[in-house]
Amino acid sequence: GKSTIINLLPRFFDITKGKIMIDDTNISDVTISSLRSKISLVSQETFLFEDTIMANIGFGLPRANKYNIIKSAKIAAAHEFISNLNDGYLTNVGTSGFILSQGQKQRISIARAILKNSPILLLDEATSSLDTDSENQIQVSLDNLSKGKTTIIIAHRLSTIKNADKIIVLDKGKIVESGTHEKLSKKRGYYYNLLKKQKV
Repeated sequence: GKSTIINLLPRFFDITKGKIMIDDTNISDVTISSLRSKISLVSQETFLFEDTIMANIGFGLPRANKYNIIKSAKIAAAHEFISNLNDGYLTNVGTSGFILSQGQKQRISIARAILKNSPILLLDEATSSLDTDSENQIQVSLDNLSKGKTTIIIAHRLSTIKNADKIIVLDKGKIVESGTHEKLSKKRGYYYNLLKKQKV
């Protein structure tokens, strides 16, 4: 149900009852294009076009120049592996990015979100396919990117959400706990048990 919630926000499908508000505006009252222009999404299932790496990063901001695309890739810890490819940023990633590993595709997706720099940031297991060193690198970048933005993070790795203003714990589609990391840790409930398992 966690990813379903994320997918409702940019209206990949619409709710059948209730309403979703951004500030005082119902998202059903605005056009889909205007809503999505304010949202950057990094999902666990990264979608890449059969095009160059340059085009895939630049998709979120079509007017972006090469300098800003490369800058975003560096922040996303993607520049090094891109530079080692035969055609660098002009490498065609193939159908669904098949020439890249899942971790590399996720870094491209993160670079795209960094470039777009939207006021609403949705991270759905955004670092799930990265090794620990890469995750630590990118986590700093995502923390900086999140400043001044409304950021919603879906995560199983609790280390990525410790600094969140509010943590909502779901179990079988229902909210079982909510609060800050400190509050939920002291509660010694569901979240606390997850922390112990992950040794966070």
